[in-house]
Amino acid sequence: MTIKTKMPELLAPAGSPEALQAAVQSGAGAVYLGCGSFNARRGAKNFSPEEFAEAIRYCHVRGVKVYLTLNPLVTDRELPQALETAVQAGRLGVDAVLVQDWGLFGLLRRTLPDLPLHASTQMSLFTSGGAQLAAQTGCTRVVVARELSGAEVAAICRACPVEVETFVHGALCMGYSGQCAMSAVLGGRSGNRGTCAQPCRLPYQVEWEGSGAAPTGHPLSLKDNCLAPRLQEMARAGVACLKIEGRMKRPEYVAGVTGIYARLLRENRGPTA
Repeated sequence: MTIKTKMPELLAPAGSPEALQAAVQSGAGAVYLGCGSFNARRGAKNFSPEEFAEAIRYCHVRGVKVYLTLNPLVTDRELPQALETAVQAGRLGVDAVLVQDWGLFGLLRRTLPDLPLHASTQMSLFTSGGAQLAAQTGCTRVVVARELSGAEVAAICRACPVEVETFVHGALCMGYSGQCAMSAVLGGRSGNRGTCAQPCRLPYQVEWEGSGAAPTGHPLSLKDNCLAPRLQEMARAGVACLKIEGRMKRPEYVAGVTGIYARLLRENRGPTA
């Protein structure tokens, strides 16, 4: 007897209304997007309140879920506005909100107990214990750190009582779970405040005493992630959601990548050569 493994949800990025439509029409089961300034990709076009409301209507009528990224670190004086953003999203019927800041998370739990919250990858959840703690405090889904191995992700899936989400495609940050201060130190633009200037993508020379400078290259810029050959493995491990990175990408990119992963999941196979 053949036992079929339930395929995970495919979560696509929507940095603009055009990218959202591209994701939905290409087979995404859910999209994640930012509304206003409280998100980790403030350089994306993002959504106005009116566009956000229309995005939810557009997605829900097509059976696609919408997740709001409310995931930068916030200051005390910003908490009321961040809370109001979540309140309005809940009224519009958003399916979940991604959060990094533990203070904001606690405020949302107390104020909006029925609003599903996802633990952002920037919470740096590397272990089963961390994932269990997030679940115990009220998260309905944990987005694990993208530096984990397949075995480590599988171990968290076995131990965590809520859904586990992992990245499968897109750019990789040179800092663990995006916890990088390089942009903030060099240019005053913090990645944890949604304004990373990506200095790690620039060319550098490596110098050491007595040896001079090595040729110019990009020693800090990582290659993009691509786990297309391992979708079935992650499904068997119990991963509930596969996430594509790319809210700064053009709609054409979103359509192309989402369409490929949607087809692989639909046909339950790996990519061909």
